[in-house]
Amino acid sequence: MTRLAVVIGLLVWFGVTLLLSEWRRFSRPSLTERLAPYAPGMRRDPPRAGVLSVESIGEAVGPLAQGLGDRLARAFGVTERLDVRLRRIHSPLDVTAFRTRQLAWAGAGIGVGLVVSAAGLPLPLDVMVLVGAPLLAFLVIEQQLSVGSARWQDGLRRELPVVSEQLAMLLNAGYSLGAAINRIAERGRGCCAADLSVVANRIRQGVTETVALREWSEVAGVAAVDRLVGILALNTESSDLGRLVSAEARQARRDLHRRRTELIERRSEQVWIPVTVATLVPGVILLAVPFLAALRMFSNA
Repeated sequence: MTRLAVVIGLLVWFGVTLLLSEWRRFSRPSLTERLAPYAPGMRRDPPRAGVLSVESIGEAVGPLAQGLGDRLARAFGVTERLDVRLRRIHSPLDVTAFRTRQLAWAGAGIGVGLVVSAAGLPLPLDVMVLVGAPLLAFLVIEQQLSVGSARWQDGLRRELPVVSEQLAMLLNAGYSLGAAINRIAERGRGCCAADLSVVANRIRQGVTETVALREWSEVAGVAAVDRLVGILALNTESSDLGRLVSAEARQARRDLHRRRTELIERRSEQVWIPVTVATLVPGVILLAVPFLAALRMFSNA
């Protein structure tokens, strides 16, 4: 109980210190920082964070959380870069903020583990709880991001045939590639429309259409998007781009149909697993009874 009281006291002291650091009476800016907005030639730098403040702790913990989180993710088989997955699902968090959030949840897991271990568990269970609770919290956040990334990719595969057909119709109607992308991004809904909005913004920033589309292809990580972008990159070389995009839309629809057929067949095969187990287990039991009786008879003889 003494260890738990010490840990709770340290956490309370740390939280009170952070709260007081945000109070103006305890974190008063210096005279130079207060006079800087009124000086004509003075640089208006952002106010510096105190030694014990939320900003300073975030700056100190952020790189540590990023490095530790990347190593743990690689140790558990996550090979795709975190920034790519965050950009794919249009997350407002950057890599440092995401890893810091993971570290915070892991710290909460350590607190829960300390509370549970204070109940007087055996030493092996204590170690398992103290190690497993923060690790489980870290892996839950990582799994949520991986599931969201996979769902976004699946949404792109499902929407891409329709979006490709819309692009082909607009190009055949006389729209330029940039105008067609803008129209679908403004009027569309879904994963493709959100991604094309980013592509349109990149084009407005001065990036060429080919470069913006290739950036989308790298972030999406979908083979159908790679093929579509490769065709759209021929915009300046082909005079019949709409027909090529239409052919790619048909191919994307065939690929989607094949994937769905494979999924249905796989699920239909999985249906037979419980039926097979339910059939084999009673059969094994029925065969074991005479077999054991025969062994007992030979042993008595």
